[in-house]
Amino acid sequence: MKRIILALGGNALGDNLHEQMIAVKLAAKAIADLIEDGYQVVITHGNGPQVGMINLAMETAAKFEQKIFYIPMSVCVALSQGYIGYDIQNALREELLDRGVHKPVATIITQTLVDENDPAFADPSKPIGAFYSEEEAKEMVSRGYDMKEDAGRGWRRVIASPMPIGIVESETVRALLDAGQIPVAVGGGGIPVKKTIGRHLKGTSAVVDKDFASAKLAEELGADMLIILTAVEKVAIRFGKPDQEWLSELSVADAERYIEEGHFAPGSMLPKVEAALKFVKSGPGRKAMITMLSKARDGLAGKTGTVIYGCL
Repeated sequence: MKRIILALGGNALGDNLHEQMIAVKLAAKAIADLIEDGYQVVITHGNGPQVGMINLAMETAAKFEQKIFYIPMSVCVALSQGYIGYDIQNALREELLDRGVHKPVATIITQTLVDENDPAFADPSKPIGAFYSEEEAKEMVSRGYDMKEDAGRGWRRVIASPMPIGIVESETVRALLDAGQIPVAVGGGGIPVKKTIGRHLKGTSAVVDKDFASAKLAEELGADMLIILTAVEKVAIRFGKPDQEWLSELSVADAERYIEEGHFAPGSMLPKVEAALKFVKSGPGRKAMITMLSKARDGLAGKTGTVIYGCL
């Protein structure tokens, strides 16, 4: 049985609670298709809009009520894992039962180990929360937030995004898989933690990119394929230009060359391709695919998507 890590993009979750409940029902149908096809699936997901809303809500509450304390970003990520995972596991459980498939689905509150000396802490770059106009972004900057333009879609708050160096609960995920269950893990990239004195893990103010965390989890589980889901069916070079070219296959060498030539937008396709490369290069015979959720089944059948590979 092939083991795949399915990394849901933000478009599979919506931007608020109402949209999320609708979106996860659609996502559940596509995921159930893969499970019925015999794949062993681990589900991961982003949390960009959700963790931003949680953080803003708690900051606002703390300003108006002294008894409410500021909640660090690591705790906001944990909260987002809980409520997003709750919706995903219930929607998928229901969809599977409707098809006569009896497989438990469980969300694991997952911690991701990061290096406290990671240079990302000196250069915040990970977008979280809602999109803002340029004028609104200037107001946010005046209030002490770091803001960056996000791939032509508007301005967003950014915080540090260190690279994952380990997934603390990967053995728990493996145990659930071996028991025939379906784990939801490293939500939002996992809760960023660093090692301190002794055995203690301390949360840090950061957000780990969910695609890099998914790649690290896939590596630690020895997965056959990492599937990174996004809003487009395939990866393109010269995107948006008259000579745009959609890619069905992408070797490690070509992917690295295209990155060097600047074909992939930071904050959009670039981290997805880089995460795919990390997994593919982590062991022999490993592949990654980038496509839309609705096309994942066709992608696994070789009909669409962009497959990133090392040595064939």
